[in-house]
Amino acid sequence: MIKITATAESIEQAKKLLDAGVDTLYIGEGTYGLRLPHNFTWEEIREITNLAHEAGKTVTVAVNALMHPEKMKNIKEYLDFLQDIQVDKLTVGDTGVIFVLKRDGYNLPYIYDASTMVTSARQVNFWAEHDAKAAVLARELPKDELVSMSQKLNIPGEILVYGATIIHQTKRPLLQNYYNFIKTDEDYSYERGLFLSEPKDETTHYSVFEDDHGTHIFASDDVDMMPVLKELTDMDFVNWKLEGIYCPGDDFVEIAKLFVEARTLIEAGKFTADKAYQLDEEVRKLHPKGRTLGRGFYDFAPDDIK
Repeated sequence: MIKITATAESIEQAKKLLDAGVDTLYIGEGTYGLRLPHNFTWEEIREITNLAHEAGKTVTVAVNALMHPEKMKNIKEYLDFLQDIQVDKLTVGDTGVIFVLKRDGYNLPYIYDASTMVTSARQVNFWAEHDAKAAVLARELPKDELVSMSQKLNIPGEILVYGATIIHQTKRPLLQNYYNFIKTDEDYSYERGLFLSEPKDETTHYSVFEDDHGTHIFASDDVDMMPVLKELTDMDFVNWKLEGIYCPGDDFVEIAKLFVEARTLIEAGKFTADKAYQLDEEVRKLHPKGRTLGRGFYDFAPDDIK
């Protein structure tokens, strides 16, 4: 059965996404979660969790930051809160958090999320042996490697089927350092909408922002896997992720509806090439202007990826 997870930027959007048919809302706050469309307060996380449960749906909370010592000092208070409100799963990439979850007997199932590092079935299965319930697969995996992985995974692998994808994060405040160097005071937050372009290719659009976790740089193309959803399903990659950090408001909800429709058609055996093309065209109409879409590394030969 195909499961669709979508980020949420507000309580109102969360309600609309639940109504649209997504199975899981992906939310969090700024101290322990990375690259979220919105940093919710703890009480907002409680409210969204209650809304999802009332609708018979689930909530995954991002606890996927690199936990430096100052964060680890206070992590238990946050984990206690998440357990108290009965969130369904966490995404976790830091082994220190996994250690605390196991040591203190938390009833908080986790999805292993080390971003670009999760590239092999052996790695995923290692964390499955340490109680991971699923893993967020790196977005740079080509089709041939996904085919190979699909035959070896012991737990589900989550695939990004729509949205912006991170390619680099560093703790270093690169934007702040640059502005200090040129002696100017500029906004370098996510809301600013900054991007980088390669000197020899002005069409590139690497979105970049800086926050308490450091500097984040995204791929030039956002991901759109609508045309190959049937292929992914045939490989048993049925955990789909919709990422809305750069697609705000109702447009993201409408895009979610298109992927829900695609799921319904696939499960009914009615997802034709023509229908895939039609739905893909609808996604492109709703996608933010000025942002390009592609299939990431999916069509690359493995040896071409450096």
